[in-house]
Amino acid sequence: MQIIKEVCVDSLEEALKAEKNGANRIELCGRLDLDGLTPSRELIINAFSVLKIPIRVMIRPKHPSFEYSEDEINTMIDDIEFCKRIGVDGVVFGCLNKNSDFQMDQINRLSKISKPLDVIIHKAIDSTSSVLDSLSLISKNSNINGVLTSGGERFAINAVETLKKMLVLVPDRFEIIIAGGITFENFESLHTLTNGKFYHGKKIINIK
Repeated sequence: MQIIKEVCVDSLEEALKAEKNGANRIELCGRLDLDGLTPSRELIINAFSVLKIPIRVMIRPKHPSFEYSEDEINTMIDDIEFCKRIGVDGVVFGCLNKNSDFQMDQINRLSKISKPLDVIIHKAIDSTSSVLDSLSLISKNSNINGVLTSGGERFAINAVETLKKMLVLVPDRFEIIIAGGITFENFESLHTLTNGKFYHGKKIINIK
């Protein structure tokens, strides 16, 4: 089984370093100091023009809330349409309601518009009242291809049992992308515990 290591970056320089050092995929963001926002269109174009590995683009217009107004949803739609025209591998987003659970009307709308791109729901799932119930909701939507999660905890290592439950709850087509404090130094020990296939982090690759 091939293990996929996805590196989140917010610059072309970091994307190129990650690819050179063995990353399988890039999550392209702006402002990683704010946990990732929608990157500039210039960065998306430049990264897509030079990288040979797949790129997924963060679609997140603000920080820190995942509650979005209609105007903000329209901004996200514009950014998704741009990504479709460029032809990146996928887009990454998530929408919550005032109770911090998934706003499925918005998620379903955005995921339908995003096709044929892969659609990944980001770590907003870790802010919901039940990551397992939330996973059940999104995995029923055939337009959604996966979720980025630390199992409801800040660090994946603190949610191993939940992550193992998540891995068996989803169909084979659905990616559980394990994230949260994973580095090239602790990757092997975490993988031994979870036996996942997809992993994500800023430092998951040893950038020399």
